[in-house]
Amino acid sequence: MSREERVARNEALFREVNERIKQVNEELAGLASEYLCECGDADCTQPISLTVVEYEDVRREPTHFAIIPGHSDATVEQVIAQNERFAVVEKTEPDAARIVIRKDPRS
Repeated sequence: MSREERVARNEALFREVNERIKQVNEELAGLASEYLCECGDADCTQPISLTVVEYEDVRREPTHFAIIPGHSDATVEQVIAQNERFAVVEKTEPDAARIVIRKDPRS
């Protein structure tokens, strides 16, 4: 498995966990709750504080992920938004983008 594939699979896995966290927190739409950093580092389990609305904004695109600022990997993604709590990255490497689209639990 290539490095790009491994990174994409790790991010897709963390996104799936966050989908389950979101289901639990649906009623807290205006309040922030903790999600997992969706970066490609399999050892990263750092929490990110997002509201359900913020999480939904990220999830509108299957190639977008919420990560801790500084956890991006320029070889497969680019930062498209950032604030003090989290950054949003978009998969730019074609193989990685195909993997995360295919593994999107909302597809």
